[in-house]
Amino acid sequence: MNEHISSAYDRDLEGITTLVMRMGGLVEDAILNAAKSLVDRDVELAEAVRTGDKAIDALEMQINEEAARTIALRAPVSKDLRSILTVLRLAASLERIGDYSKNIAKRTSVLVEMSPVSGSDAAVRRMAREVQAMLKDTLDAYIRGDADLAEDVRQRDQEVDQMYNALFREFLTFMMEDPRNITPCMHLHFMAKNIERMGDLTTNMAEQVIYLVTGEMPEEARPKRDKTSYVSEAS
Repeated sequence: MNEHISSAYDRDLEGITTLVMRMGGLVEDAILNAAKSLVDRDVELAEAVRTGDKAIDALEMQINEEAARTIALRAPVSKDLRSILTVLRLAASLERIGDYSKNIAKRTSVLVEMSPVSGSDAAVRRMAREVQAMLKDTLDAYIRGDADLAEDVRQRDQEVDQMYNALFREFLTFMMEDPRNITPCMHLHFMAKNIERMGDLTTNMAEQVIYLVTGEMPEEARPKRDKTSYVSEAS
């Protein structure tokens, strides 16, 4: 009987994991396409990101329902329960990253009506690509049970923070040099901030993978390099 329950649980978890990976793939595409729509000034691609968010939301709902059903039927304990809780947390983070991608796409629709700010679109896209790479590695770490790869992702969040800091200062400079840059730079700043938050969420996911594999959350505080809260007018 115990073997039967264990086998049924494994099948349930495999099905839920498949949904998580499908959701992760959609979110990765949303990140890249949102940034691409900005660089290419592609309103149709931006709209596709916005409408595609519904599929991401639907997958999160399906994962939640399947996880709840598995808990009710299999009554998992110990690491089995940890596995179910992990997929719920991963799905929640993926849904929020999808929302941030949608927000970027919304601002693209506004920015296409304005003159580009020198080099900023490409810089935002590079930042988005870095977060997408972190997300891909986090999902790989989850599938492989690789705590070292998850820790590597956790450390790479510093790079995203540094990219955001550089963009923040760049936008301030552009706005001070030419008041016509204020509106587009404000939109670009919110885009960059959304991507920085995606990096934080991806790092949260990496920490959940570490917890799943080791049974413990990382003891050391996450390294952060976002210094924008300390920027003064004199700087």
